[in-house]
Amino acid sequence: MSKEEAAEIQLLRSQKAKLIDILSGDADFVLQHADSRCLLSPHGYQQVKACRVPSEKVTELLDHIIQRGPEAVQGLLRLLKEHALQETFPLLSFTKDLHANMPSEGQTETPRKRKSLPETEETAPSKQISRNGSDLVTEKQLMTVARTIGKSWREIGRLALDISSVKLEQIEEDHSLHVERVFAMLRHWRTCQREKATADHLHSLLSQEDWALPPENIDFLLKTD
Repeated sequence: MSKEEAAEIQLLRSQKAKLIDILSGDADFVLQHADSRCLLSPHGYQQVKACRVPSEKVTELLDHIIQRGPEAVQGLLRLLKEHALQETFPLLSFTKDLHANMPSEGQTETPRKRKSLPETEETAPSKQISRNGSDLVTEKQLMTVARTIGKSWREIGRLALDISSVKLEQIEEDHSLHVERVFAMLRHWRTCQREKATADHLHSLLSQEDWALPPENIDFLLKTD
């Protein structure tokens, strides 16, 4: 049993960097879901909540759950597979395979040799995306766009991306550098839009009205590569 438990914790540790990158898009969303499943101690919850930077908040959350042991780790891996998390963070689809390879406590279903099921499940989001005419906008594309947005970023956030003033104020408090604020705003938009967060859609929003960005700054979003 101890070997299985150690393997589960090792599995989560091996995916930490990837999970931090994905879940930082909406760290508070993940924290509240984890807390609702009692994956953190009361002290641990306050400690994670106090983190200002989203990536640090997710890092603290994962570290705390790892310290709580294999039961908490299993709970987190199950949480990452749930519809609410998979829909909010499409890039979490890889966790389905992680869970399939992970031995579950007290279950006889451990081997789960049917690889075809996770593979077909993973193709489903891409089919939805293809209907929109392009792939989901990438982190690299968001950062490239973020570098082109200046002082009008709040106006763009409110009018073009339909982000609330409260959320924009929170982003401003959480990030000291301008480009990080704009990047966080764009990532929040991507998280809210889910499968609609395509490069084409973002280009369209940033090309309208008085807040339109120069074509040379965003036309790269239309390139299919």
